[in-house]
Amino acid sequence: MNAADRFRAAVESRDLAALEDLFTQDVRLYSPVKFTPFEGRPMVLALFGVLLRTFEDFRYVGRYAGSAETSADGSESPSEILLFRAMVNGKAIHGIDLVHYAEDGRIKEFTVMVRPQSAVHALGEAVLAGLVADGLAPAPVSGAAGR
Repeated sequence: MNAADRFRAAVESRDLAALEDLFTQDVRLYSPVKFTPFEGRPMVLALFGVLLRTFEDFRYVGRYAGSAETSADGSESPSEILLFRAMVNGKAIHGIDLVHYAEDGRIKEFTVMVRPQSAVHALGEAVLAGLVADGLAPAPVSGAAGR
């Protein structure tokens, strides 16, 4: 079983411990709800802990393999696109995970894209609440929306 198969199995079974060895130490995760990436294995694993609690009925529905430029340095690497469907707070989400692999086969960069916009908003709120609950982000300041 390759890294993509192990990753998919870990996510679908919600096995956070199985994900740890699949990421490089300096993995970067680009989220649809945050401009800058989440960086480093501890932070990305913590984010996955929130995501695995947030998504309901999460399932991968397809995959495409090839190669693509990374966002970090523009180098080309083996990559896969994993298509998924899920629910978040009653909103149906369609999305893709763009996964870039390091030379050793572990995941070095991960980009999540979702639609529609109402689902992105619901996902952002749910993930922020999870990050705050886990002590990984400060609570939003009342009245700070739109700043």
